Amino acid sequence: MKVRCELSFEYPSKRVASTVLKATKVDDQGFVTSSVKEKSIHAIIEAESVSSLIHTLDDYLSCVSVAEQVVNKS
Repeated sequence: MKVRCELSFEYPSKRVASTVLKATKVDDQGFVTSSVKEKSIHAIIEAESVSSLIHTLDDYLSCVSVAEQVVNKS
């Protein structure tokens, strides 16, 4: 059984969303499918188990948080 989580992050501009996406895309490595649509990042995480999904989600959210902090300091 596969489990799936869909996320959406809205930003003040498409430029900010694209910058955060670019910073996090490196770590996706087949675990996360993400894209920018207007001012938002849309991400889909799929895993084989709930525990694996939670682990990937935790890693992804940490990466997004760091990228947002860096963008906000610019």
